[in-house]
Amino acid sequence: MLRLAAALVTTVLAVFALAMPASAQTRTLTPDEEFALQEISQANSAIRTMAGRFVQIDSQGGRMEGTFWLKRPNMVRFRYDPPSREEIISQGSGFYVINRADRTQYAYAQEHVPLRQFLGDQVSLINTNLSDVVLSETHVSVMITDDSPIGTVQVSLIFDRATNDLVQWSLIEPSGVETTFSITETQKDVEIPNTYFQIDPTYRSVSAPN
Repeated sequence: MLRLAAALVTTVLAVFALAMPASAQTRTLTPDEEFALQEISQANSAIRTMAGRFVQIDSQGGRMEGTFWLKRPNMVRFRYDPPSREEIISQGSGFYVINRADRTQYAYAQEHVPLRQFLGDQVSLINTNLSDVVLSETHVSVMITDDSPIGTVQVSLIFDRATNDLVQWSLIEPSGVETTFSITETQKDVEIPNTYFQIDPTYRSVSAPN
């Protein structure tokens, strides 16, 4: 589930913003690359809320789907479709993994989740740990590295060049295990009550798995 929390939070890149300064990029950008990343950053900084569907595919081909709600700053909720009873919720202070069947919850501190800085007020792809950028006529591909409790992870992000929307991203663990996500049926700037991100206070707190 750490992999799940880490990978899902990268969704925020498309709609949420940088909350703190990140390390400088690890390679020099060309003028065309810098312009493309600025366009993506500006377009996504303007989005306040988003809701839609997500699809997760693991390295063995296993597929899971669900619904997500995002509200900047700091609020994210991912709810898996049945038979799963799990959810991931962020309220700004951490990422909580909820099990509705067991009525339990455990948390990962915000600073321990990769790309946690994309939960603030201004998206800035240029101010991230960029390791590679590839431009094509239709898409912009970005590779970012970040530290996590399981080691240094790589996040590959693919944006549609015409709309600047994030269309797919992958999390690559130090072991080489890769999890890929995509989002569909998105609605931007929709009304999302803060109650969507509340956690039932009767849920029992348990320790996060190693």
